[in-house]
Amino acid sequence: MLKRVLVVEDNRALLANLFAYLEPRGFALDAAQDGASGLSLALGGKYDAIILDWMLPRLSGPEIVRGLRAKGAGEPVIMLTARAELPDKLEGFRAGVDDYLPKPFELAELEARLNALIARMRGRERVLQVGDLRFDLATREVTRSGIAIQIHAGGKRLLEALMRASPGVVEKPQLENLLWGDQLPDRDMLRSHIYELRRSIDVPFEQKLIHTLPKVGYRIASTDR
Repeated sequence: MLKRVLVVEDNRALLANLFAYLEPRGFALDAAQDGASGLSLALGGKYDAIILDWMLPRLSGPEIVRGLRAKGAGEPVIMLTARAELPDKLEGFRAGVDDYLPKPFELAELEARLNALIARMRGRERVLQVGDLRFDLATREVTRSGIAIQIHAGGKRLLEALMRASPGVVEKPQLENLLWGDQLPDRDMLRSHIYELRRSIDVPFEQKLIHTLPKVGYRIASTDR
């Protein structure tokens, strides 16, 4: 299951290490290198978790978290920082940080903490909805405008990833990894799966929800913009 994570970090070397380590492990990462851009991305996107550095240009990590919580955003946040004294940690938790990982840290530990936070958050999330399309995660039932839709297991995995990322784009390699891991089929089977998904949730309805971004990937949204 694809996990969307925003990383706000101005250290380019660390940012590259995070991408290299996490993306092959089922994470789709977006990045910002200053606090103001990070806050804008966090408020405009839908993420399973956010990784924040403390010391950032324009806005600090705690300022970003306070801005998120003031807007009602509940995504779990992990703070990364060399400021490991108790008063600093308490300031971060008061701002609304969910977890705290002092630098330097092991990437495997960061992954474990991310997975724990995301699992906890997803345990509270029972229904995904985009427009009139509804996916009950507990029963695995999909409906549109109240009409039950039959989708095979692979199609539901794709649909869940697209709906979790909505209105963002999920790139083709990430969807292929979701279905087949490292054992990719010889031909473009993803296109066939997307075609079948479209037949189920788009063809019978006037408004189309699945959008293709040529050479990039797919998105699901109630608008084509």
